[in-house]
Amino acid sequence: MQTVRIALQKSGRLSEKSTGMIKEAGVDLTNGKRTLLARSSSFPLDILYLRDDDIPQYVADGVADAGIVGEDVVIESGYRLDILERLGFGKCRLCLAVPREISFPGLHWLEGKRIATSFPGILRNYLDKNKINADIHVLNGSVEIAPAIGMADCILDIVSSGSTLVSNGLKEVATVMESEAVLIGSPGMAAVTAEALDEFRFRIRSVLAARNNKYILLNAPNDRLAEICSILPGMKSPTIMPLAMSGWSSVHSVLSENEFWSIINRLREAGAQGILVIPIEKKII
Repeated sequence: MQTVRIALQKSGRLSEKSTGMIKEAGVDLTNGKRTLLARSSSFPLDILYLRDDDIPQYVADGVADAGIVGEDVVIESGYRLDILERLGFGKCRLCLAVPREISFPGLHWLEGKRIATSFPGILRNYLDKNKINADIHVLNGSVEIAPAIGMADCILDIVSSGSTLVSNGLKEVATVMESEAVLIGSPGMAAVTAEALDEFRFRIRSVLAARNNKYILLNAPNDRLAEICSILPGMKSPTIMPLAMSGWSSVHSVLSENEFWSIINRLREAGAQGILVIPIEKKII
């Protein structure tokens, strides 16, 4: 297969998780982030370590075949790129925030105000969509202090837990967009490169599917098997094997992390015993 080149954030909130996910997918890297280019010894893949703001342009220009970056960065860049996979980490939101003492009546309050942000493109589109005229002040960092020093009336910034806003006397008043890490690609990718990228995407999907699921084993009385199996969603159907003890069977299945605890409680109520929960390393889908 043709070697595929993927751009990653050199440092920042997505860097470690991106690299960890790639290693979980069986892609070993021969050198680390001290160089701008790392090569895999186990898969036809090169890694380019870049600033996150540069990743969309490198992919759009064909220097990199794909990239892992926040969706907010992709939208702000303005480049027309395909979102190939949503990766489920680096989740955050772009929010409008105002000083805590402000009684915010609605979006019309923004009319004529000064808004500080590192995402002027996203903010401009949002204001235009809502027919609001406001002054946009572009900052490359420390956006949250802008109201306190008189530079702006409010801000648009990335929010994860909200603790940074609180510590700077701000409160959220509107969510402009939700974001997470995404794998992006160029629509004009060559077919020979797409083959390697498809294999890479298959591995990534297997890693992500395993993270979101748990493998469970339980013992069930045979007279309660039908009820217990009806509770278990399973990938197709639960696996059932007889135990040495007469009248009992072992039931194996896979549960989604999101519904795990509610289903476990129902299984116990239905008579399941000796429930074991095992993490899944890979899930081939």
